[in-house]
Amino acid sequence: MPALICGSFAYDTIMVFQDRFRNHILPDKVHILNVSFYVPEMRREFGGCAGNIAYNLNLLGGDPVPMGTVGTDFGPYAEWMDYQGITRSHVLAVENSYTAQAFITTDMDDNQITAFHPGAMDAAHLNQVTDAPGISLGIVSPDGRQGMLDHAAQFAEAGIPFIFDPGQGLPMFGGEELTRFIDQASWVCVNDYESQMLQERTGLSPHEIAERVEALIVTLGGDGAHIYTDRQRIDILAAPVSIVNDPTGCGDAFRAGLLYGLMNDLDWQMIGRIAALMGAIKIEHHGTQNHSFSAEEFRERYRASFAEELL
Repeated sequence: MPALICGSFAYDTIMVFQDRFRNHILPDKVHILNVSFYVPEMRREFGGCAGNIAYNLNLLGGDPVPMGTVGTDFGPYAEWMDYQGITRSHVLAVENSYTAQAFITTDMDDNQITAFHPGAMDAAHLNQVTDAPGISLGIVSPDGRQGMLDHAAQFAEAGIPFIFDPGQGLPMFGGEELTRFIDQASWVCVNDYESQMLQERTGLSPHEIAERVEALIVTLGGDGAHIYTDRQRIDILAAPVSIVNDPTGCGDAFRAGLLYGLMNDLDWQMIGRIAALMGAIKIEHHGTQNHSFSAEEFRERYRASFAEELL
């Protein structure tokens, strides 16, 4: 059962400033700010929501079909996808553009200054859900604004159930648009901050949103997740972690777990635990696509984390 993953592809350039921003930014001079940070430590990671979700779903043994728009600089990422055995059949290269890119500088207090260039991501609407035959499940994750609107409508028109995952794209939409996304989707997944924003913009409580979909999933970081259905709230505990290295991409790993559970018709308790474990594995590694495991290793860790067997 292939899952269509609509969303962004991006390069994340991460730099570490071995000092504190506050030591170099003068509060009374911010109106003429002109600073330069020496960053001897830098790494470049493959990222973007579609790329991250596809990578994690592939690790679980699922069948991801990522759909997104990229630039003419996508070559190294394409080679990585080929090496991982992830299809690029619906990854569209846009001429005269760069792949979306985030330039992130972090200081010793874990403060961040980020510049984001959307590049080819803004052309996401050039792809259409109907271009991918044989799809029975999907997700609309953060992408170009028009692409998110179009892909949700196309999933709904085709009768294909999908997860609405607005993520950092949520501020682009007003209340009416977000309500329409909810009514088109089968499931909605947000973190606790996004949940609050979604409630404020739509005027709908979590239970009211859950009445419009099969389930609303709200992630709570280290406190686990809540899964709201039309009848109950299921509390999912966070999976134990050995070390916290990098939370970036944990949400995408969690969503891959959701997709895997839905693809295999598992119950919500087990789906939530698979998703939580994916987030835990990811947070132990730097970068969004540097972790790996075998099927048996995942089963053993699931057993150790939740004292039950994975179906």
